[in-house]
Amino acid sequence: MSQFRLPENSRVQPGKSHAAPAGAKNLKTFRIYRFDPDSNQKPRVDTYEVDMDSCGPMVLDALIKIKNEVDSTLTFRRSCREGICGSCAMNIDGVNTLACTKAIGEIKGDAKIYPLPHLPVIKDLVPDLTNFYAQYASVKPWLQTRTPAPPDRERLQSKEDQEKIDRPSACILCACCSTSCPSYWWNSDRFLGPAALLAAYRWIIDTRDEATGERLDELEDPFRLYRCHTIMNCAEACPKDLNPSKAIAEIKKMIVERQH
Repeated sequence: MSQFRLPENSRVQPGKSHAAPAGAKNLKTFRIYRFDPDSNQKPRVDTYEVDMDSCGPMVLDALIKIKNEVDSTLTFRRSCREGICGSCAMNIDGVNTLACTKAIGEIKGDAKIYPLPHLPVIKDLVPDLTNFYAQYASVKPWLQTRTPAPPDRERLQSKEDQEKIDRPSACILCACCSTSCPSYWWNSDRFLGPAALLAAYRWIIDTRDEATGERLDELEDPFRLYRCHTIMNCAEACPKDLNPSKAIAEIKKMIVERQH
């Protein structure tokens, strides 16, 4: 009989427990995934009790407090703390989101924090995004033109045309959408994923861009584009309320329409 189990060195083990300081009354428990590839130890989940009376309201505040005051070895990415850079994307309470915009008060019970799923883990909450960024680069996310720019001004576009690219341009490349997509989990070597395809759509519909045909040609592939089955996990996970599924559907529609 078939058995489907993680490899022995990938099975998460119980970890260390860190109690709150004596006298703390307003406690919140955080269960955090820990993995250090240099230690030759299996992944584990460490438990931290945090005194919320001396902690900010967001999950990132708690992580910073834990790193500064309890365990300096805890590793995670963060930068802007304003939901703009996408650095602190992780899986919190079973959902891919940004630690800086996820309120601790929204989490019932213990807060369970893991790295973004289905990516190699560099350390603790830091996943390897090398392939993710390579796929983004592969859609050539920059303006491509053949005609020379006007000598006395920038390339202009109407307000209506600018509004078409306004929302797709708001993607912060946090990878929450792609790492919530089952098609990306199983085919990340060939399927570009929601984030890269949303970026491709942003340039395809930009009226200043003159490489629409070439962009569509490069996407017309059973895996690069058509592995999207409109499951909609990407739209659910996006912390910027974008809809990559809709953008992907529009790309498919454009490919069909130009064939008739």
